[in-house]
Amino acid sequence: MTAADTPPHRNFYGRRKGKHLRPSQEAYLREDLAALSPGAVTRADNPDRRPLDLAALFGDRPLWLEVGFGGGEHLVAQAERHRDVGFIGAEPYINGVAMLLGKIRQAGADNLRIHPGDVRDLFDVLPDSSVARAFLLYPDPWPKARHHRRRFVTPEHLEPLARVMAPGAELRIATDIPDYVRQTLEEVPRAGFARVPGDLYAPWGDWISTRYEQKALRERRTPHYLSFRRQGSAGSG
Repeated sequence: MTAADTPPHRNFYGRRKGKHLRPSQEAYLREDLAALSPGAVTRADNPDRRPLDLAALFGDRPLWLEVGFGGGEHLVAQAERHRDVGFIGAEPYINGVAMLLGKIRQAGADNLRIHPGDVRDLFDVLPDSSVARAFLLYPDPWPKARHHRRRFVTPEHLEPLARVMAPGAELRIATDIPDYVRQTLEEVPRAGFARVPGDLYAPWGDWISTRYEQKALRERRTPHYLSFRRQGSAGSG
């Protein structure tokens, strides 16, 4: 992709920063974030949208991607548990990025990289069929009907996700919103994924509960866990 082919500006509807960061979190961002970048992702830094060199980042390890990692507890635990896998997490909410950086310092995980921004920019520079597993855990529900087009489970996000996922790759989605389940079951198969049969209410065997799930349970909402497999070849439906 050349600079002339660069896609137009994308609307972003979520939060990028919340309450004031603690001095320690400011230090994590200042001292650690640049070294944990997967490379030039944004259009400003990579106008020609050159693909990331995943071999330079992770060697021959498979790549797992978490979209919107929140506070990072699931991502860092997975990285600790699966040292033979390379991980990239994308999260535009800088407070969550700072929380993850603190967890990485404690864990010492060296197989994890962070994109502190819109995952759609990351999709632009991930090679075709490069992702072996992806996680979408408690995404913003956008509960109002007029905002459902902002949800992740729409073609704007699912089509590029399908492109970067390898045939047979697993997509895991967790949500406590029944209508999000409905839209997921409608939209994800249209993007080239097949649902993996299983109990909607049973978490995965290696599941690490997130702060968002704990909030849902406190508020008596029911978590749902959905798995899909990427079908066909890259770019096919």
